[in-house]
Amino acid sequence: MIKENQRLFNILLVLIDVLVITLSLACSFWLRFHTTLFGPIGGHLGLTSYIFLLIFAVIPVYLILYFAFGLYKPRRTYKNIFSEATQIIKVNIVGFLILVAILFIINQPNFSRIMLFLLAVIATFLGIIERFVVRSFLKRIRINNRNLKHILVVGDNELAFSFAHKIKDNPYLGYVVSGILGRSEHIGDEIAGTEIIGAFKDLDNVLEKHRFDRVVLAIPLKYYYRINELVESCEKYGIKAEIIPDYIRYFPAQPSVDMIEDIPIINIRYVPLDDEFNKFLKYASDYIISIIAIIITSPIMLITAIAIKLTSRGPIIFKQERIGHNAKPFMMYKFRSMRVQNPNEEKSEWTTKDDPRKTLVGNFIRKTSIDELPQFFNVLKGDMSVVGPRPERPYFVNQFKEEVPKYMVKHQVRPGITGWAQIHGCRGDTSIKKRIEYDIEYVENWHMGLDLAIMIKTALKKNSNAY
Repeated sequence: MIKENQRLFNILLVLIDVLVITLSLACSFWLRFHTTLFGPIGGHLGLTSYIFLLIFAVIPVYLILYFAFGLYKPRRTYKNIFSEATQIIKVNIVGFLILVAILFIINQPNFSRIMLFLLAVIATFLGIIERFVVRSFLKRIRINNRNLKHILVVGDNELAFSFAHKIKDNPYLGYVVSGILGRSEHIGDEIAGTEIIGAFKDLDNVLEKHRFDRVVLAIPLKYYYRINELVESCEKYGIKAEIIPDYIRYFPAQPSVDMIEDIPIINIRYVPLDDEFNKFLKYASDYIISIIAIIITSPIMLITAIAIKLTSRGPIIFKQERIGHNAKPFMMYKFRSMRVQNPNEEKSEWTTKDDPRKTLVGNFIRKTSIDELPQFFNVLKGDMSVVGPRPERPYFVNQFKEEVPKYMVKHQVRPGITGWAQIHGCRGDTSIKKRIEYDIEYVENWHMGLDLAIMIKTALKKNSNAY
């Protein structure tokens, strides 16, 4: 029954997606050929031609991509729109390129490429809204105890208890723990409002008398010799067994699984920017944003350069070695804000609030972060990203990697001009451990929406630690 409901829901979701794509094409057709917002109207193909394109190219391409990018997978663990929004953005970028390629291959130059671009933009916007509404509706009905899946937990250790509590505390997931199997002496006890209804050996009898949608094995490592018989019992009654490994406490992040031939290998840290498509999006956005930023801020940079040259002796640009992606060193650029100093001192000294080394101009540009503007050229070179963990000097990297757990994880992505830690006030002489917690959170949970939010907050937030 659950599978049948899921199938019907997916069919309904496909129909809604077709409606959204059709509406998107209608809006893009009107914007391109009934307004002059995107150039003169002139002669163009009629609506019938675009309906033909919609039926035989646009809808099939989009639906195939929606399936390929996992947008029809059940998402009971859905918490926010960002993960699904990122996939919808990817679908529309790839869809636009495929449709343009199709028109080129079949030699149809009369279809408007501008209209197809508008289709991608509008379909992205409407698609994100549609999925937000659908997921919010599903969360609401699950919170009201409808469309629930029933789980049997096998295990009565801390791991099993933690799992049961998380299910109870997050009703939006649409799961309910309907029974627990544990040690004989614990039968009758309650965990998170659910009774321990039997021992491990009773699994066959429990599955015969009750219907569960999922059986989750959460047993201690010392009982792993029993996993085979527990799995066989589940499969005898046509239920998939799922295992929460006892060593999950060693996983510092969302794990992923690779396959080498038929051997699964668990990656203990999920890094979204390891994905080639995500990497492409990040590079493309960095390149575009840095060029725009350089053009917009060029008058400020010119005035700053003149002010530095007139008020203090030394170079305008300060270059300093920092450690970047994959722990590789690079030279980071800043406007010079201090008097020229001994290179050995600058390698190992923090800047303080009333640092006597700062120049008059330097004090101002550090407080306003104008000194960071040349780093957009680092972004163009590929050394840095607009958003990412801040890079540190080799001296401190060598020190912190021994003192701060997981410090080097931040180097799995390119360093940034601003970052998740910086908008939370972790800048300058602040807690390194707290800064790393934010950096790791960014590394493991990156998406384009997060980068956009960080950039907006950076522009709006005044940082009291900027000195």
